[in-house]
Amino acid sequence: MIREGRSAILGLLVFGCCLAFMSASGEARSMKHVVVWGEPGRFGGWPANNGVWIWGNEIVVGFSRGYYDKKSDEHSISRNQGEVPALARSKDGGETWAVEDHPELNDSVAKPYAGEMDFSHPDFALRCGKNYFHVSYNRGRTWKGPYNLPDFGKGLKLTARTDYIVGGKNNAILFLSAEVPGIQAGSYRDRAFCARTTDGGRTFEFISWITDEPRAVRSVMPSTVRVSATELVTALRRRLDPQGGPRNEINWIDAYGSDDNGASWKWLSRVAFTDLGRRNGNPPSLVHLRDGRLCVTYGFRAIPYGVRAKISSDKGLTWGQEIILREDGVTWDLGYPRSVVRPDGKIVTIYYFNALHRREQHIAATLWDQK
Repeated sequence: MIREGRSAILGLLVFGCCLAFMSASGEARSMKHVVVWGEPGRFGGWPANNGVWIWGNEIVVGFSRGYYDKKSDEHSISRNQGEVPALARSKDGGETWAVEDHPELNDSVAKPYAGEMDFSHPDFALRCGKNYFHVSYNRGRTWKGPYNLPDFGKGLKLTARTDYIVGGKNNAILFLSAEVPGIQAGSYRDRAFCARTTDGGRTFEFISWITDEPRAVRSVMPSTVRVSATELVTALRRRLDPQGGPRNEINWIDAYGSDDNGASWKWLSRVAFTDLGRRNGNPPSLVHLRDGRLCVTYGFRAIPYGVRAKISSDKGLTWGQEIILREDGVTWDLGYPRSVVRPDGKIVTIYYFNALHRREQHIAATLWDQK
């Protein structure tokens, strides 16, 4: 096992230098790109921060929309004009989309949750952000919340996004993150962990940290699937600044596995690098394919800018060649995908993007089959 110590750092540096000279040669069997949302003068971003849910061929994905302000060294969104949480909904498996604003999902003062979530409800959706959550029982058409997530008796400052696995009517495992001391990743201090509720969200129990010691490497934005009654696999966004400077970071994706429902974790593999060390990388989206394989999708923030995927046939221990979904991005400000698998087995990968024909950041989707 490669540990998060000096040998891992050396390997990252060597591989990162070589990555610029490597080409990805994986292919998808069929591929179609569609625009989910985009308007002149507007900016759409970050589906990975907002969540995705699927009911048959009905798909709902969250994103942020604001106003476009072209920038080279930060996101091209006008911060002083604000942004609005939005949901895009498709009822035909991602072929066409309609967009809804959801101001109730804006940051606001969270309150204690006194209800009892029914995770088994056929139209249930849970959305997590930072230290709170929202709940919907009508496929995201309306939401209740925000409700507090706890600090787990550890004084944790949470940096959560949406990632959960339902275990029963009142049971679920949540995959979260929090700021902890000792992370060496610029201003970022995230470390991923998992927690459990067995009473519908009235209380939450800390289960375990996902990543190993030492804790110098950032781990955040887990994307998790169940592969058996006791086995879980999660993909994590990683970052390390070996020199402590903003232009020296290394960004990649790791896979971790648990064979005891999250009580303990082990490192499985290094999945992919997500840039060449300047743009803070990209989070993964992991899905379980109908034939048992795993598929991870992610944005790539180095030239050629785009969106990529990899497939694993052994529960995340090894990964095949990169599959290029997009490589026509015109800036690094793209990615943050969320993927789902349709009933017919086709993958729908949703992300934010910019291209020659549409330079403003917009929300796009790629519908594709894997070989």
